[in-house]
Amino acid sequence: MSSLDWNREGLIWPHREASDFVSLGAKRWHVQRMGSGPPLLLLHGTGASVHSWRGLMPLLAQSHTVIAPDLPRHAFTTGHDAYAMSLPAMAGEIAGLMQALDIQPTAIIGHSAGAAIALQMALDHGYTGPIIGLNSALRPFPGALAQIFPAVAKALFVNPLVPRFFAGSIDLVGGAKKFLWRSTHSHIDAEGLACYRTLLKHPAHAGGALAMMANWDLPGLRLRMGEVRNPVLLIHGANDPAIPLDWAKDAHSWLANARLDVLPGLGHLAHEEAPEKAAALIAAFLAEHNQEARHG
Repeated sequence: MSSLDWNREGLIWPHREASDFVSLGAKRWHVQRMGSGPPLLLLHGTGASVHSWRGLMPLLAQSHTVIAPDLPRHAFTTGHDAYAMSLPAMAGEIAGLMQALDIQPTAIIGHSAGAAIALQMALDHGYTGPIIGLNSALRPFPGALAQIFPAVAKALFVNPLVPRFFAGSIDLVGGAKKFLWRSTHSHIDAEGLACYRTLLKHPAHAGGALAMMANWDLPGLRLRMGEVRNPVLLIHGANDPAIPLDWAKDAHSWLANARLDVLPGLGHLAHEEAPEKAAALIAAFLAEHNQEARHG
């Protein structure tokens, strides 16, 4: 399956002027950077891309250098092994990218599965700074679903026709706008919707999302979450149908040093719906952490 073309599909991408491509062996990362100051790393969720930070990124860039990559096999990042998409492997890939760029993030902000990657980086790669999770996907599916869902995802992933079928079926379920609303209960702007429509209709990107889901191991992360000592802020849209608020409360209770802030009336893409609200909570949390750090 051919990848998305930056000079074709990428022409509509927000903050295109902030984009760069970083080659590490056979891997080619799409990375956006803007602002100046202490570096913040932004990690999007499964099936998304850097476009999901279009509203939040410029707000954070007022006081920080903000770095946002497309995750492996997502959007315009290419060259990663399809079977190296587990949570520990992806955390290792991001850590390797940061090392290659000579960047040591002062905080990591992750949306959905991106929050799980941030916690895995703390567990496996010595990251000790603050972590902000936006509608974090941290709780394993309950009961038998924990085994059934990855098995189904794997079965779909190994069939090369499935990504093409999924991408081609978006219009059959009412198009990208209805699909996003049903799965996220978020209303987003036309610019974001155009990017999601492009991604959802592209087989290579759909295949990357399936590969990530097929190799994900939240039960493994759950067993180690008590080891995380980083200060963690969980920001959660109260109307999220993908990750119910009760699941966020469970994840909050498993972390040793965490706070949960709820955004009423917002869905799974709360940071895209209300970037100003997310930015204010993030700024306050980072300021509080910095003050604590200065006082020992």
